[in-house]
Amino acid sequence: MRGRPTAPAKPPLTEGSATASAAAPQRTLLAIGLMCIAVGLFSCLDATAKYLATKSGLPIAQVVWLRFISQMVLMIAVFGPIALPRLLRTQRLWHQIGRSFLMLASTLFNFLALQHLRLDQTSTFFFLVPLTVALLAGPILGEWVGWRRMVAILVGFGGILIAVRPGFEAVHFAFAFSLMSVLGYAGFALITRYLAQFDDPVATLFYSLIAGSLVMAPIAISVWEWPSDTTVWLLLALLGFWGGIGHYIFIIAHRFAPASTLSPFIYLSLLSHTALGYAVFGDLPDIWTLAGAAVVIGSGLYLLHRERVTRSEAARD
Repeated sequence: MRGRPTAPAKPPLTEGSATASAAAPQRTLLAIGLMCIAVGLFSCLDATAKYLATKSGLPIAQVVWLRFISQMVLMIAVFGPIALPRLLRTQRLWHQIGRSFLMLASTLFNFLALQHLRLDQTSTFFFLVPLTVALLAGPILGEWVGWRRMVAILVGFGGILIAVRPGFEAVHFAFAFSLMSVLGYAGFALITRYLAQFDDPVATLFYSLIAGSLVMAPIAISVWEWPSDTTVWLLLALLGFWGGIGHYIFIIAHRFAPASTLSPFIYLSLLSHTALGYAVFGDLPDIWTLAGAAVVIGSGLYLLHRERVTRSEAARD
């Protein structure tokens, strides 16, 4: 490895460069604020889905379909029907379709898990996503991890064992749904990373809704039950709002700051999920879930640190 190159002479400070330098921290703070809002909206999405799945008596297929179709209607309303050709423009059609099915699978398994598990439990499982992405990025994208990051990944999965504590009591079958949701979303994230170099992010966002809107439609209609009151209708409509606005804000946040800066704030979802779980359902996490979550979060943060170190070393070479 070569030594660090000599830093070039600093250019004279101009009014434009000074303004850009002063604006950089503000853009980062704005991005962090947007990221926190997006995390809160995703927590609202899960809480709404859990309420509909457990309190309203509606079939889960109907809830899943309305989550996708309501967001699609919202996007078309915002961008206008005339924008459909742009929303459907892609250089990687089959990747977009596969990604859309992974989004459907992840959402379906997550909603099935929410019927039986607390919000903080599904949130803890979801923290496995960056660890799973790092593990799968090697064979799929050729982005292999070193031994330190591999240890962090294994420790993170150990944290889930702490939260689930198999062998101490019967493990609820719904944990399998959470694991399937994590695997689906990890594949979804990997394809998203690949598509970022080809397609407009808004088009990618729109394609993520197609499988859920089309495939779930006949299933949802076959088991359809009319909501009992206007509150349930409002909550069904909010599924698309939480998801659509949340994902859009998530995209905007990443335009103002890199993912390495924003990723740690995803873990705030444990707080928002716990708060909503207590406020809406009277649920509080047990000590095992909190301990397991702490291990998974610590592993994720260490993994992020090692990725930064690797990039820094690569930049010096």
